[in-house]
Amino acid sequence: MDLTHISQAKVFGGWHKQYQHDSNVLNCSMRFAIFLPLKATPATPVPVLYWLSGLTCSDENFMQKAAAFQKAAELGIAIVAADTSPRGDDVPDDPQGSYDFGLGAGFYLNATQQPWQKHYQMYSYITDELPKLIEKNFPVTSRKAISGHSMGGHGALTIGLKNQEQYVSISAFSPICHPSIVPWGEKAFRHYLGEDKSSWSEYDATELAKTLEVKRPILIDQGDADGFLQEQLKPETLQTVATQKQLPLTLRMQAGYDHSYFFIQTFIGEHLEFHARYLNSKI
Repeated sequence: MDLTHISQAKVFGGWHKQYQHDSNVLNCSMRFAIFLPLKATPATPVPVLYWLSGLTCSDENFMQKAAAFQKAAELGIAIVAADTSPRGDDVPDDPQGSYDFGLGAGFYLNATQQPWQKHYQMYSYITDELPKLIEKNFPVTSRKAISGHSMGGHGALTIGLKNQEQYVSISAFSPICHPSIVPWGEKAFRHYLGEDKSSWSEYDATELAKTLEVKRPILIDQGDADGFLQEQLKPETLQTVATQKQLPLTLRMQAGYDHSYFFIQTFIGEHLEFHARYLNSKI
């Protein structure tokens, strides 16, 4: 799988780089960004944090707005930011042009319905194709953690919970915690997965937490001034399950913070330190 180098910039001694490649899973061309700290060399490969962004975003939002590079450089962690959906002229989009479905809104699942099935296989892309590409072409180890924001927080939680052998730790900012019962999730799941709601639970963190044995540590930060909190995010549903099952989940409600990247900037250093404890552990 050939990589096309798009751009690069030196930052905190390391490099932020953008690449494009043809995805066999998504049947289109995809772009991703990677931050490689100075210590990332073939002789000293580093672990990777995979970042999943939210609705309407791409690989650029986190890399340009989160202010994560200085801390990642100090900790010796690479960061890979994927796109949020397949892209291209042949990729179907919401005919109504809404922001919460179609292009930019892949929801990190494998679609089973037409016309979405051919391209919208973001779950397989994130869990299989992309990490194989990264580990083949860059000085990184196979040790991985996963994080994300909003729709990407949903993706990080569900992917992390279902693939605990792959990810040593999981975190999220303002995640959609129970998509099966909120407007964003119901709309996406109905189109991508069909009307049979029994299939929706496979991509719902709250439902997964009810049935899975959760061993990986999870950190969630949620602003209490987030305008989407009550209608779309519902972290209390996941917290209830975590409390009942005594799962290793920490939910921190942050007073006065909203849904923006100002919120992410404030706490991204703590999330990176959280992941570093497990990425750099021998366990």
